[in-house]
Amino acid sequence: MKIGVVSDSHGDRLAIQRAAAAAGPVDLWLHAGDCSQDASAFAGNSTVVAVAGNCDGRVPAKPDEFIALAGRKIWLTHGHRYQVKQNHQEIIWWARRYGVDIAVFGHTHVPLVEKTDGLLLVNPGSIAQPRRAYPTYAVIEISADDMTAEIRELK
Repeated sequence: MKIGVVSDSHGDRLAIQRAAAAAGPVDLWLHAGDCSQDASAFAGNSTVVAVAGNCDGRVPAKPDEFIALAGRKIWLTHGHRYQVKQNHQEIIWWARRYGVDIAVFGHTHVPLVEKTDGLLLVNPGSIAQPRRAYPTYAVIEISADDMTAEIRELK
């Protein structure tokens, strides 16, 4: 199973469309907040799950979503409620408490893929306002015996 992940689009729907084209076919897209309504730019590409971030205001998206796919549990959140700009200790603590295999978050605009004791942390960075040279998104792959993620630059 192949999952595309974006975050912090901040109104740049064109960046989302570019990421969808660059990623190719995926089974699911995740939007980790800050303009979660931009997820509608994926229209027709695949199923999309989006959460609200600290810049979303009043939107129908929830602050957290839990998804079961291919025998794995995924927690999708923006991350601002878990102090991810300071460190990852709190989000790891909550991920363990929720019993998830993969925690996906945004908020920092800095991409991250880290595996710690069987937990995969994925932050795709920002698709629109990166804090590095290029906008980024992530692709997660889940197989029967493994789960991996990679950060991809959108040039």
